[in-house]
Amino acid sequence: MMTARDIMTEEIVSVTLATSLKDLADIFVKTRFSNLPVLDESGNLVGIISETDLIEQHKPLHIPTVMTLFDWVFTLGSEKRFKEEVDRVTAATVGELYRKDPVTCSPDTTIRELAGLMSQHKVHLLPVVDAGKMIGVLARLDLIRVMED
Repeated sequence: MMTARDIMTEEIVSVTLATSLKDLADIFVKTRFSNLPVLDESGNLVGIISETDLIEQHKPLHIPTVMTLFDWVFTLGSEKRFKEEVDRVTAATVGELYRKDPVTCSPDTTIRELAGLMSQHKVHLLPVVDAGKMIGVLARLDLIRVMED
């Protein structure tokens, strides 16, 4: 049975937390990848950044509705959610925009398990991790290529 090791891409294109969003956009355009692993200063996998994350940064900011009743002011909606939206809109680096705690797989994960992980977690890229070190990546297209055979 085929595993992640058999179909993963070993030449990893990644970005760091300090990568500017302008540089990230350039990398997306040049590589035609839609998701990239994010590494910290030590080269450890810390998350994933996608074209969608970059595009969503430019969607309109939703201002919470405020209601007054007598002398009381109530905010309808979460202040935390509003702060997250402000942080998204003002982000300048990958470290301010990426998704933490990425879903990963091992080199021995089967094709069926890979498909299940991607479907269940709605991810398009799975970093392949062995003994705590990222050794490759696996994209949905890699799975589709195997299905052709």
